Amino acid sequence: MIREYVSQDLPAVVDLFERSVRESASRDYSAAQIAAWAPQNADMSAWAKRLSKGVTFVCMREGRIAGFIRMENNEHLDLLYVHPQHQRQGIAQALFHRALAWALGQGASRLTSEVSVTARPFFERMGFRVIESRTVQLRGVSLPNFRMVLDISAQQSAGATVDNGRSSV
Repeated sequence: MIREYVSQDLPAVVDLFERSVRESASRDYSAAQIAAWAPQNADMSAWAKRLSKGVTFVCMREGRIAGFIRMENNEHLDLLYVHPQHQRQGIAQALFHRALAWALGQGASRLTSEVSVTARPFFERMGFRVIESRTVQLRGVSLPNFRMVLDISAQQSAGATVDNGRSSV
């Protein structure tokens, strides 16, 4: 089941983010890069502020948050993470389709995102294309990532379908 984020979800969402980065991204990033990306003592007030803007959806499995996605109001997909125990089960795709339906409802014609090396294959499967390979600085550490874009109007005119976010994941 996918639902909108509520403030009580904050600890679970931050924990999921940290586990996803530390366990899943470690195959593509060094220990120093992982530590910069997901430091030990998360700034919960910064997280709360970030998640209170735009819209965030969570996917529930067995009463727990298995994944989440955050969209900014300007057609930007800011966060998409799935708990390591729930990866490759369609959760990211279901969350993406829910966020896409939301973006379309807001009048979006394209989506942008900054995507990790780990997430790039998923985003490419969803129709995104790389527009820039980048190296970003985070807490004094360089991390490679990709600026990607999805032209929603081109996908729709090519006959791709959107399921309006209805999913039983």
